[in-house]
Parts: sequence; structure tokens; C-alpha cells
Amino acid sequence: MPDMGATLRPFPVQNSKSSLGALMLGAIGVVYGDIGTSVLYSVKEVFGSGHVPFTPDNVHGILSIFFWTLTVIVSLKYVSLVLRADNHGEGGLVAMLALASQTVKDQPRLRQVLLLVGIFGTCLFYGDGVITPAITVLGAMEGLEVISPTFKKAVVPLTLVILLLLFSVQKRGSASIGRFFGPVMVAWFVVISALGIYHIVGNPGILWAISPHYAVAFMWAQPGVTFIILGAVVLCVTGGEALYADMGHFGRRPIRMTWFTIVMPALTLNYFGQGALLLKEPEAVKNPFFMMAPEWALLPLVLLATMAAVIASQALISGAFSVTKQVIQLGYLPRLRVLHTSVQESGQIYLPFVNWGLFVLIVLAVGMFKSSSALASAYGIAVTTDMLITTVLTFFVIRNAWHLPLWLCVGATAFFFTVDFAFWASNLLKLFDGGWFPLVIAGAIFIVMQTWKDGRRLLHEAMQSDAIALPDFLGAVFVNPPVRVAGTAVFLTADPNTVPNALLHNLKHNKVLHAQNLFVTVRHHEVPWVATQERVEMSALGNNCWQVVIHYGFMDNPNVPLALEQLGALGCTLEPMTTSYFLSRDTVISTSGSGMVAWREKLFAQMHHNASGAADFLHLPSNAVVELGSKIAI
Repeated sequence: MPDMGATLRPFPVQNSKSSLGALMLGAIGVVYGDIGTSVLYSVKEVFGSGHVPFTPDNVHGILSIFFWTLTVIVSLKYVSLVLRADNHGEGGLVAMLALASQTVKDQPRLRQVLLLVGIFGTCLFYGDGVITPAITVLGAMEGLEVISPTFKKAVVPLTLVILLLLFSVQKRGSASIGRFFGPVMVAWFVVISALGIYHIVGNPGILWAISPHYAVAFMWAQPGVTFIILGAVVLCVTGGEALYADMGHFGRRPIRMTWFTIVMPALTLNYFGQGALLLKEPEAVKNPFFMMAPEWALLPLVLLATMAAVIASQALISGAFSVTKQVIQLGYLPRLRVLHTSVQESGQIYLPFVNWGLFVLIVLAVGMFKSSSALASAYGIAVTTDMLITTVLTFFVIRNAWHLPLWLCVGATAFFFTVDFAFWASNLLKLFDGGWFPLVIAGAIFIVMQTWKDGRRLLHEAMQSDAIALPDFLGAVFVNPPVRVAGTAVFLTADPNTVPNALLHNLKHNKVLHAQNLFVTVRHHEVPWVATQERVEMSALGNNCWQVVIHYGFMDNPNVPLALEQLGALGCTLEPMTTSYFLSRDTVISTSGSGMVAWREKLFAQMHHNASGAADFLHLPSNAVVELGSKIAI
């Protein structure tokens, strides 16, 4: 079971020696793919809704709202504030959850509420992860319709083919294609900037929309319309969470500099260019982004947009793998098969179940909604709910961890919460038009996570009810000791103070005890990394028996044999060729009683049965593992 409350000194994150320029290039390719492709559909959805007439004041007002949405939500909230709330160099909602929950560990009930809220936010990430690749690739493919209406029937099939190819190559790892991400996205931002400038030159007065008074005037004159269109305006900040989630890969400074010097200027120029085009040619509202380009450039633009869409999707898929691994190590999901796709980078991982599960749901989304406009109706609720959750968790960090004045914490949180709530409330209007789709996905995953967490608790309680204290048991065993055989036995156990079932079965059936016996417990903590020198704790139990606790953070890769090598310096040497690892392979039986409802107990039993073996997860040598089974009723 993960230790959710222990405090360890984190492993100091080693900053990359890469140059600032190289880190900024990487950030452009990985962090900004999602928000960079929002220009494909954001303006189209706002003006295509039919709620906003094409008048100069309205166009200026909408563009001003776009600009200040980017400024407040991305520049102020994420880039200036949230990026400071790193968990020892790591970012993302899981890291924020761990950080916030630690600050209230002396308030168990509040901490439990924060954990539930944070885990639900993590579940919403998966709902968002289904919509984003679908809407981005569809939005790029819809450029074909601008070239010729005859391509309309090919949009959905081509989208599905591209997505299939994308998910098929995941097992090869993102490193091989990752080196091309940065240059392609640089080209993308240069092109969208150039398109914007081309149309702004024809109507330079459009730049006055930067002034906030246009946004205020629009909202004051048309509050009802403003509330409705906020559900579409939020599309311009898709991927804003990625700035925080990918902080550990590139660092705070490169992400900030890339945003202010490249990404935000490019997005602003393109949005204002689309506005200038709409003032000149209102009929361009059917797809203003692609209609910005001259006819000769349409096909190359579609190809570039497709590459950018694939990059945006790739970043999200890789994020889903990382988040799933973190959630597993925090104890909210069963072990899944994890494949490492790089010998140099431990973060390069591939989870087949997550990969193809996402693909099936994305295909379902494309098949159900069939266009980026329809998917835009499904998008927003998940991401705005995550924004609200991030704002709430950040309050506990800045107040309890940074110890900022209460008035400042409340004021800043209230400001950002009000902005986030306005977008969230507007997106509720989409609930029955497709907004339910990511919520259903998130709700189902949340039930699965809570069932696993509650089931593990019940399983632990059932095992504790029949548990025997380890020191007492060993004392009794060595009164009349069994036959000792050469070698070392490593017994993996969830509770370091009780006798592992594997030991009981080994004594019962084999009637022998090894010359050395280690009782090893693996604990995961709410820090990203645990320092190597604090990885292992060992205490002697007598008669060549030791109790060992191995500590990992939620970003660490558990490797028990490697950790046990440190015991040599503590007086316990292991020979790999004569070391055996004993595991208990428990079978869970659902029974009526005071546990969970029957269907949840059956679900937990099935999940427990299908969980990836502990041997693979802990990197145990396959030719040295002995599994002994038992049945446990919950």
C-alpha cells in the first residue's frame, strides 16, 4: 500500500545541461502542440455559433476576449503562478495533488476530500485525452473541404487512418519521432504568424482589440451572449494544463520564455488575422483558419496542420502513460504492463492497455460526433473542471506551504476561481449536446480507481485479521528451527510487521528455511523522487533474518534487485545466482458483508486477478521468482 503521509527528502532533480535554446525547442514541440493547434477551430466555433453578428464592434470584442482569456488563464494563472507550485521539480495534477494533500496531513478529513477531488480531476484528464486528439486531427483534415467539397466524405476515414497509425507506433517510443517535434512546431508557429500578419496588414486597426475595454464593452452590452460563447472561447486555452504537466521535462524558465516570446505572439497574430478576414469576408466563417491561406498554399497548410495535430495528440498520449504510472504507484489503479521504450530515459514508457483503450474511445468519439464542430460541443466541461480543481489545490499550496498572507491567498484564488467558474458554467450548456461524453468516461474511471483503492483497504484488513506478528513468529520458529538451505529468500510483503503468506506456505509445503531471509516491503510516497541514499531501510531480526523497506516516489521506476544491492554496505550481501523471490499470489473472493456492494467487490476481484504480476512491475528476475497462492475473502 502506498504511504500517503510519510515525508522523505526528495531526490534532487538534476537540471539538464541542455542549452536554454534546446530546452525551448523541446518545449515548443511537446508542451505547446495542443494549445498551438487551437487556432484550427476556436474562432470558427465562436463566430459559427450564430450568436455573434459580424459587426466591427463584435469582432473587436470577441478578439479582445480571446486575448485576455489567454492572458489571464495561461499567462497569469499557469505561467506566472501554477508553474511555481512544483513538487520537487515535477508538475501536473498528480504532483499538485500530492503537494496539496501533504500540506493538510494533520487534517485527515480535509485531506481525504482533497484526494477525492484531485483523483477525480485526474480522471477528467482521460476524458479530455479522448476529445483532444479527435478534435485536433479532425480539425486539420477538415481543411480538405476548403480545397474541394468532394473531400468531405474522406475526412472521417482519413482521420481514423491517421489515428490508427499514431497509436500503432507508440510501442516504438516517442523518442524516435520526438526529435522532429520542435522544428515542425516552430514551422507551424511561423506559418500561423505569417498568415495572421498578412491579413492584419490589410486592416491594422484590428490590433486595437488588444485593449481590454473592447472585451468589457462586449460583455456589458451582451451579457447573455457572452455567457453562451464562453463555452467556445475556452477552446483557445486547450492544452493549458500541459504547461504545468510537462514542467519536469523542460523546467520552468524554458516553458515561460517560449510562451511569451513565441507561442502567445503567434496565437495572437493568427486570431487577430482571422478576425480581420471575417470583417472583410464574413462567408469565411465556415473555416476561417484555412481560408486565410491563398489557394496555392492550402494543401501544404493542410499537411502542416496534420503534422501539428499528430504532435499535439502524441504529447497527450505520452502524458496519459505517465499519469497512469503515477496513479498506479499512488495505489489507485492495479499494476498494468509497462514497457520501457528507451534505455536512456526512464520516462519513456508504453502501456499497451492504456494505448489501445484510448484509441477505442477516440474512434468512438470520431464515429459519434463526425466533425470538429460537434466535438467542440463535447469539449470544455472536463478541462474547465480541471482548471477549477487546480485553482482549489493551488490555494492550499500557496497558503500552507508558501505561507503567503491569507488575504492574498483568498484574493488570488477568488479571482481565478471566478474566471474558471464562468467558463465552467458556460460549458454546462453543452452537457446534453456532447458534454456528457468526457464526464461519463471520467466517472467510469473514477469508480474503477475508488473501487481499487477501497478494495485494497478491505484486502489489507482481511489479511490483518489473520496476521501473525513477524518477530513473534520467527522467535517461535527458531525454538525448533527447520532445515536451513543455502541461498537467500526475499519475501515481498505489504506489511513489514506481519508474516508473509508466502513464508507460511513455504514452511508448510517445503519445510525449509533459507540461510538468509529478507522480508521486503515496497512503499510509494507523495514525492516524485526518493534519494538513492534514502532508498533502503534495514533492521536485523536475528538468525540471519532482516526486515527491509524500500522507498520510491511516484516518478521512480521500482527495481527491487537494484535497490537490494545497497544492502551490501549494511552488512547483508546478496548473490544473484542464489537469491529467490517469494510472492503471494492472492485470489480475492467476494462475500456478502460490510465491505463494498457486491458488484464493486466482484469488479475488484476481477481487477486483482488481471493485474500485471508484481514480478514484472518490481523488475524481479523471472527465473528466480516463486509464487505461492492463497484465497482471501473480502
